[in-house]
Amino acid sequence: MPSNSTREPTEDKPLRADARRNRARVLDVANEMFLAEGMSVPIDAIAERAGVGVGTVYRHFPTKEALFEAIMRQRIQDMIDKARSMADAADPGAAFFEYFVDIVDQAETSKGVHEAMISAGFRFDERVGDLAAQMRDSLGVLLKRAQEVGAVRAGLTASDAKALMAGITEMRRMGGDRDLTLAVVLAGLRP
Repeated sequence: MPSNSTREPTEDKPLRADARRNRARVLDVANEMFLAEGMSVPIDAIAERAGVGVGTVYRHFPTKEALFEAIMRQRIQDMIDKARSMADAADPGAAFFEYFVDIVDQAETSKGVHEAMISAGFRFDERVGDLAAQMRDSLGVLLKRAQEVGAVRAGLTASDAKALMAGITEMRRMGGDRDLTLAVVLAGLRP
């Protein structure tokens, strides 16, 4: 369930079409700007690039943290939806490995912003914990199916896979070769 820090449409009072478009545009622009420039981007710069007034941004996202949370929640929800769409893939091993690599790629693009928010006191797990659990569960389904067909070593858990994904991202931050590290981990996941 989303936190109360962002204004989400409800069944009782959905957003008008123009408000939905503005909200989506603000999210897209903020995501791009946070990734390119970090968390120091002013809200008024986001509003200007999105083509909306500052008041429009604040109406949807009362703080920069609320805006960041909405971006992260959407990213995680997209990853959950992708895993669920792949759950019945004809080749469970290929589905698991594709998803694994996609998550590593997603983590690399958001890690700097995530770290900046944590250093600013943003409690990430508290704010998106419900989605993090859903993501772990959807990863678990892909993992289990891949293990059942012998594409992934037995005994590995979704938490293990998540830790390996985080490790690859951390190796990159430390100057390691991401492609080499990823190849080694993927080889180690196979039986």
